[in-house]
Amino acid sequence: MKKEILFFDKNQFARYKKAKADEGYDIISLTKYLQNFEDISEVNEYTQIVDITSLGSINDLQYNAERIFLFFSDETIFIADKKHIELFSHELRYCFEEFNEIGYLEEETSSDSHLVTTENNNEKLVHRKITDLTEEEIIEFTNEFSKQLYGHEKFKDDFTELVRNFRVFNKIGEHKILSLFLMGDSGVGKTEVARALHKCLGGKRKLAKINFGNYSSDNSLNSLIGSPRGYIGSEEGEIFIRVKDSDTGLILIDEFEKSNSTLFNYFLDVLENGKMVSSLAEEIDLNGFIIIFTSNISKEDFTQIISPELRSRFDYKGYFTLLYSRDKLKFVEFRINSIIHKFNKNFPTQLASEIKEELVHQIDVDKFSNMRDLNNEIKKKFVDYIVAKATSIKTLPD
Repeated sequence: MKKEILFFDKNQFARYKKAKADEGYDIISLTKYLQNFEDISEVNEYTQIVDITSLGSINDLQYNAERIFLFFSDETIFIADKKHIELFSHELRYCFEEFNEIGYLEEETSSDSHLVTTENNNEKLVHRKITDLTEEEIIEFTNEFSKQLYGHEKFKDDFTELVRNFRVFNKIGEHKILSLFLMGDSGVGKTEVARALHKCLGGKRKLAKINFGNYSSDNSLNSLIGSPRGYIGSEEGEIFIRVKDSDTGLILIDEFEKSNSTLFNYFLDVLENGKMVSSLAEEIDLNGFIIIFTSNISKEDFTQIISPELRSRFDYKGYFTLLYSRDKLKFVEFRINSIIHKFNKNFPTQLASEIKEELVHQIDVDKFSNMRDLNNEIKKKFVDYIVAKATSIKTLPD
């Protein structure tokens, strides 16, 4: 018999998850192990907490649960949504000694907290959005974004105007979400737009990013927003988790074209109503958010794959081309400076900024059309330099 189940309030789950992450724990769902109990041996009781909420939806709960928990270590920590406290306390009485609620978690007071407590002790997500910035801050924001993104000058000019217009019409309640659809070959800087915006908004947590290359199956909507109540695995969908874990009003949907009409229709509703709704009717208000959709499709395929209704909902549709050599060279200089700075912060050996020129001359930017490949070449040249430097020092005579 296992020691206990800890029951959480779903409105406190994000805070509980963060608190446990700070202690070195990941929270995993029992769902993935229901099909094959032998896989439970993979669970690490010292770094993972098992959420068994999904058991509330299975048939013959007592019989199946008594078989499942035999495979877990006695040290494993189990949690569940407290909506099942009465059910689990009865049906799992032969599996657990105690059934306890997780105590109320105090609100964080650090400056990077993105959760606040309302009058009813419910959590409200707080994301820094472009609509929150003052006029002085928006000027600084757009200038910094222009520096962070290399090349694509027309897009940067268009984006500045988009932001200005969006802030006006968002304030009068006519425009809730700023949506961008960016096309172009892989590695030309589409996803860098989202990363740069996240950084310019002061993001300290992860960018809310979903790759639709993983969402092409018929069950993709359930994976994204959670399964309907009563189905195995009816927990939060990935996009709700990603948005709750982020601290900026920004969502990146990568490889959007690889999904299906069901998800296209879901985002048509999101852009129209300004909010995400889960399968369990939980809502996240996206008023003031930017959603960036990226795709490797051509401009011709865009009209074939994306429906007219959805195309009309995108505020900006742009095609990213390869960067000019001068822009790639600026990127190389920036990356090398950044790497030197980070290296000097983490290693006792201090590198002089003069090595930047040496490394820049070793890289032929015209050989690279994909910025990821160029970035990999920069890292390779840097490591080669460090290894050569270390070797030369060791071989110097006493």
